[in-house]
Amino acid sequence: MSQLVLDANAVLLPAIDNLELTPALEQYFSEGGKTLLLGENRAEYVARKMSERRCQSETTADFAAFASLIHKKAGGAIIALDQEPAGILRLHGMVPQIPGRDALLAMSDDEIYVSSLAMAKAARALGVTMFLSPVVDVITGNNPWLQGRTLADDPANTTRIASAFIKGVEAAGVITVAKHFPGHPDIDGDPATDIATVTASKDDIDRAISVFAGVISAGPRAIMTGPALVPAMDADMPSSLSEPTISALKKLGFAGLVVSDDLDAPATLRDRFDVPGAAIAALKAGSDLLLLSAANDLPALNTRICQAVENGDLPAQRLADAANRVRKLAGQAASQLAG
Repeated sequence: MSQLVLDANAVLLPAIDNLELTPALEQYFSEGGKTLLLGENRAEYVARKMSERRCQSETTADFAAFASLIHKKAGGAIIALDQEPAGILRLHGMVPQIPGRDALLAMSDDEIYVSSLAMAKAARALGVTMFLSPVVDVITGNNPWLQGRTLADDPANTTRIASAFIKGVEAAGVITVAKHFPGHPDIDGDPATDIATVTASKDDIDRAISVFAGVISAGPRAIMTGPALVPAMDADMPSSLSEPTISALKKLGFAGLVVSDDLDAPATLRDRFDVPGAAIAALKAGSDLLLLSAANDLPALNTRICQAVENGDLPAQRLADAANRVRKLAGQAASQLAG
């Protein structure tokens, strides 16, 4: 197995909506894959809650057994899921739940920390090593995508709640992923279904970025970029494929893992890319870990990334650096899981 193949799989974050290890995923893990997103189906995502059927049938024993299997296959994995204060709670009744938005606004930092710590400790006991949360976007206009998933209507409270949540979750040994940089105060559609664009001004985006600047000091080990075009930042490329956007994130002093949002999203592809093309563009821009549906042809995607390196379109060192950053974080997560 070439190092190039191993590196190309290490930067992928395939998402599934069940607890099934398919032959394609078996191959992915045997050839260098290190991460898996235990996601939800589209109806659950839209409803912002897990289905009654899932809640009744999915047990902690099933979840922990599947996570253990993945850790063994990967030799220590990043097992990620959406566990958002005020938003999507993939673990439904399997762990202590953090209170909702109204309660969070009334809670002290210490209370949020304690609640987040308890939830994350229980998740870690199930084998979970990453929360794709918190959402730190602040909505000031239209946003059919994040409505009902944000922490507060103002930057100060969003920063305060998110920082306490991050500190609690990270103290439990679970990786937090603050999202979705640079912020989406006003967007003209749902990027998961529409070729949506953030219509906010540069001043609006600067205010959105100030929240990320505030929460970085709380210690999130990863930050997710957004799926849509933000003309105030980059008029050509959506955030997860945008070098100026990722450079702006790093200029805030963030040195952790840069995670792309869903590369399958119409707002990212924009009738311009296929998923492998978006993956290569994201890596070139500075993304380290690439979120996409496991329904994609993962071997073909790996081949395209390798070909991009071989033909000089993607610098080999950029891919190697991203892969090594993922492997390092996966190693940390495995160590904390065992601790």
